[in-house]
Amino acid sequence: MARVHMGAGIGDLGDFMTAWDVVPSEVGAVLTRCGKAAEGLSKAGQAVQKSLPAAALAAGTISGMYCGSAPPKGPVGAALAEFGSKWGKDLAYIAQRTANSLNGAQKATQAYMEGDLKMAADAHNAALKEPVIKMPGQGKK
Repeated sequence: MARVHMGAGIGDLGDFMTAWDVVPSEVGAVLTRCGKAAEGLSKAGQAVQKSLPAAALAAGTISGMYCGSAPPKGPVGAALAEFGSKWGKDLAYIAQRTANSLNGAQKATQAYMEGDLKMAADAHNAALKEPVIKMPGQGKK
């Protein structure tokens, strides 16, 4: 499991964040596993989208000499069509939400890594600067 730790303290203003501890390789591993799970969900959704209309057609309807001719769609077929319409919208929402979450986590981790590199570069550059020595009693009068 990826480790993302936010050290927190409690002050007069409530909880506040004091530090991050993100392990990018672990986040990447979790994102990979989540991506594979999302692919499986997508394949299952596509299979249902293909088979639902066929199930609605195969459900048939009531007809016969006492019921008259068969309507174009029976009650089971109509219910399956309505279910498919609503389910399709929910599935599209879940797919988009999943993609946004995975992309957001990847971008946040990338920004964290770039921030670490910038802090390291700034610290390195500061260490290489010529020291300025100020002696007591010297300076502008």
